[in-house]
Order: sequence, then C-alpha cells, then structure tokens
Amino acid sequence: MRVSFLVPAYNEAATIEALLDAVWALELEKQIVVVDDGSTDATGDIVERWREGRKEVVLVSQQNRGKGAAVRAAIPHADGDISVIQDADLEYDPADVPALIEPIERGIADVVYGSRLSGGRPQRAYLFWHLVGNRFLSLLTNVLYNTTLSDMETGYKAFRTEVLRSLDLRQDDFGIEPEITAKVCKRKLRVYELPIAYYGRTYAEGKKITWRDGFKAIRVLFGVRLSG
Repeated sequence: MRVSFLVPAYNEAATIEALLDAVWALELEKQIVVVDDGSTDATGDIVERWREGRKEVVLVSQQNRGKGAAVRAAIPHADGDISVIQDADLEYDPADVPALIEPIERGIADVVYGSRLSGGRPQRAYLFWHLVGNRFLSLLTNVLYNTTLSDMETGYKAFRTEVLRSLDLRQDDFGIEPEITAKVCKRKLRVYELPIAYYGRTYAEGKKITWRDGFKAIRVLFGVRLSG
C-alpha cells in the first residue's frame, strides 16, 4: 500500500531535513506532503531544496494558522491508501511507521494510534504534569466515548486515507488531536493502538503545546460528544 506522510511544520529548520531523510529511507511506497505553516525561519527553504528531484514530495505554504489548519491543508494532496500524520520535530521516530500501519494493511483497522503511554518502547523521562494531563485526557475520552485509548493526544496517528478525508475537521490549532479522536470514536471506527518510542522536547528545545491546549482539548471532547 502507498503511504502519504502529512507533515505540518512551523519553525522546524533544526529538524526538518533529518526528519525528511528518515521518512525517505523507509522501505515503503510513499508520498510526503509538507505544509509550511508560515514559518519565520528557513523551514520552507530547506524543504524546497530537499525536494528537488523527488517528485513524490509536495510542499504547501500558508500563513501561520496552527497544526490543525496545516493537517487540513495537507489532506487534499494525499494520494496514498494510508495517511500518517508525522510531526516535523523528531519527537516521533519514522522507524515505528511500518508497525503502525500494519493493522491497516491487514484490513483490520481504520485508524491506528501510536501510544507513548503503553510501555515497551523508549520514552524520554520528563515533564510530569504533561504525563498527568495526557492520562487525564485519555481517561476523559474513554468515559465520554466508551473506549480504551491510553494516549488520545499522541501525534502519531495512521488512517485509511478515505477515512481521514471523511472526517469533518475544523480545529486550526492543537485542538485537532482531540477533535480527530472524538470524531473517530463517535463514528465507532476500528481503532487500534501500538506502543511507539517518544523523544520528547523541552520548551527550550522548541516544544510548542502548552497547558492551555489541555483545557482546549476538554472543550473539544465535550463539544463533539454533545453535538448532533
């Protein structure tokens, strides 16, 4: 199956080339769609140079609107059977993708989540309150949607592309994560989880999500659950 990597990127000049190299090295039939979300550093220039001679790489540029808007901008360009949301910051290792997409390739899953919280893979030890927040949001998701996800906020999500296209996504920022989860669970799609490695960044290293996004996630989870 062909895999489309959807890469939202905002000011990731320090990591974007290494990320693209790692994705390109995977022995998969693949396409890469990078959305430069209004970067003020050299992210777009680096991608433009890197994609020379690689017809399977698409670069989309837009004004800064947030991760959700960047993901939505990438979806129309995806031509693979499977789409994987791939952050540009190297917190998630592309080497995990072949295992991540395997349940979809077998025809048993519509969506697969890479869980940072189920154990068995390397995890950077830091930011206790982020761990607490992630566990709370996963518990809330499980209560609201009667599911058993361990890491609803994970940035590694794989989809049958037709499923991803069918989701009515509206969030522009990090609210895209709970929105995807809520809409996937509300439709009772076949969701699987697999453990993944996580090489988390500190804020000094460029991490962007904050506690405010946690409160936004709660509002999104309830909003989708209570919608018609």
